[in-house]
Amino acid sequence: MRRFAIVCCILLSGSLVGPLPITWGQTQPPPAPPRQNFAPPRTTPPNADILTQIADRTAELRTALAGLRERPLPDALVAEVEVHLRAAESIVRLGEWYHPASGQWTLTTLEQGLERARQAAAGTAPWTEVPGQWNLRAYRSRIDGSVQPYAVLLPRDYDRRQPRRLDLVLHGRDSSLTEAKFIATHRGPAPEGLTAIQLEVFGRGNNAYRWAGETDVFEALAAFRAGHAGVPARDSDPVDQRRIVLRGFSMGGAGTWHIGLHHPGLFCVLGPGAGFTTTRGYVADLPAQLPPQVSDTLHIYDAVDWAENALNVPIVCYSGEKDAQKQAAVNIETALRDFPEPLRFTHLVAPGLEHVLPPEWQQRAESLYQQFTQPGRPVPGRIRLVTHTPAYASCDWLQVDALQQTYARGVIDARREGNTFTLTTTNVRRLVLQPSAANESVSITIDGQALTANPTAATETLPAGVIVERRGDTWQVIAAEALVQRWQSQPEKRRGLQGPIDDAFRGPFVVVGPEGKGWSEATDLWTRASLDQFDREWDRFFRGTLPRRKASEVALGQHRESHLVLFGDPQSNPLLAQVVQRLPVVWTAERLVVNGSEYDPRTHLPALIAPNPFDPDHYVVINSGHTFREFDLRGTNALLYPRWGDWAVVRATPTVDEPTRHEVRQLGLFDENWRFGAGSEPARK
Repeated sequence: MRRFAIVCCILLSGSLVGPLPITWGQTQPPPAPPRQNFAPPRTTPPNADILTQIADRTAELRTALAGLRERPLPDALVAEVEVHLRAAESIVRLGEWYHPASGQWTLTTLEQGLERARQAAAGTAPWTEVPGQWNLRAYRSRIDGSVQPYAVLLPRDYDRRQPRRLDLVLHGRDSSLTEAKFIATHRGPAPEGLTAIQLEVFGRGNNAYRWAGETDVFEALAAFRAGHAGVPARDSDPVDQRRIVLRGFSMGGAGTWHIGLHHPGLFCVLGPGAGFTTTRGYVADLPAQLPPQVSDTLHIYDAVDWAENALNVPIVCYSGEKDAQKQAAVNIETALRDFPEPLRFTHLVAPGLEHVLPPEWQQRAESLYQQFTQPGRPVPGRIRLVTHTPAYASCDWLQVDALQQTYARGVIDARREGNTFTLTTTNVRRLVLQPSAANESVSITIDGQALTANPTAATETLPAGVIVERRGDTWQVIAAEALVQRWQSQPEKRRGLQGPIDDAFRGPFVVVGPEGKGWSEATDLWTRASLDQFDREWDRFFRGTLPRRKASEVALGQHRESHLVLFGDPQSNPLLAQVVQRLPVVWTAERLVVNGSEYDPRTHLPALIAPNPFDPDHYVVINSGHTFREFDLRGTNALLYPRWGDWAVVRATPTVDEPTRHEVRQLGLFDENWRFGAGSEPARK
């Protein structure tokens, strides 16, 4: 095996080796990316007999599940039965018979669900945490209340009381993937010699672990760590938090790149294979010029822009020599070429191979993982974190809560020794430091300025530690209580509340649609059709049930658990009538004024995201679901980037055949105080 220098170095035996970095295998420029076809296979519906069996067993399971809900059973237990019903109902409703075995997979899923229902009714749940085999599990998502599957392969000597390594595995794109297929194909024994727990996520289908798909990764992991279905979390955690590996191939590689570099403090090593790490250069038909408010938000998921976070986590990546997706790793290498410090980075290149990860190359990767999994992730004395959004800005004992300018590059170089911190920052407005000793005074030197403080307790939105905030050129310590109080009347972009519109759908949300006649037929038709479109797309592409509510079921100021998504206008939606009075727009039957431009409200509507004025810790979204559409969801996952920024003005031009037809007249990004600012695309006359 020949070795060739690349742009980083590898950590061996606990010490840095440099400056010569290495690649295993041969390296040649990857071929140009081919145009990819992501259309699902042609459907092969089951025969009438199997369809009848599916209908009968679905009805039987539905009845059994209704009986379980009448019992005082924990919802976590019910969810592990319900997942089978949802799988069968979804494949039938959506007609997703993409494989000749789809009908049998559905029957297998239903039979397993019926068996679990009988066991749950008897007060047992023997399907959980069975050593030496696949365990099909499920949880109820906090996003929309839907049940989502995941699968855990347990070693034969598994014991929850003995924490061990866990591999979090992200699957590749599978155009025939359904819940029924996922459930029916995760069965069978564990291989001999397996020592680590292997958790495979469903990821809500094929979305490259973006948006709700990303949240699924962490919800599945949390559900497994919480304990057996229906059993309260035990003191024992089966997962060694310092030995979590994140890995995946193809679409799973893309997910590993972005999640790993967004959250470098959570993993002991990253194992991405192939995938993509940038939008430009991967999406063949991407326009040469995008509105700056759109191109700015490409930073969110373009992993190449976060490459320097490789300083905080080891990476062992893999590519086939002839695979066009080798470019994913090459992009990262190029971004790190001039990085002045040694990195723990290895790129395995399989000579002559295309888009495939053979077992022998997975074993080579595994042999390299072990130098990091055996000792586990150390608590770092130094963190150098790169970020473009407060949504992804934490690592171990450091959290950036706000930037001076969201989507501009922020850099924090921090050192901690006991309760003494030394930091330099670029484009950082506020951060939280967690000292080694929580009950002792903290000394901080930040950008040359000395501060002292005592750690404070955690709040609902801030971790325990010391909060420091930049005011002009001066840093100061700020109390968590004072900050929380300020947010009630002075909204600002901050961690978890930074936009864009699409960000609302990573967390819990509820939707309230129009309930009466609006100000015009055109806008009425468009808003109702757009909500229905969002419903269909959420069902098919994010594998959930849109959490719709009536206005009477949502009390403003009291529903403090979810983002609020409102469709309609102030006449058709009573909640919108109240909320809009506290937003920076004028919207009446006669006038619509957005960012200083006036529009006809009979044909125009605002679409936006902002802090909910009745619940400042959550968003309110008006007249929008995800800003990418079905065409993008059916294409490459790299197309799942925001299209409207924080706000847009839409001219509704519905027709009978195209009820969601529209023209975007203006779009933009709010400033750091959620006001209209320079980040706006001028109105097109």
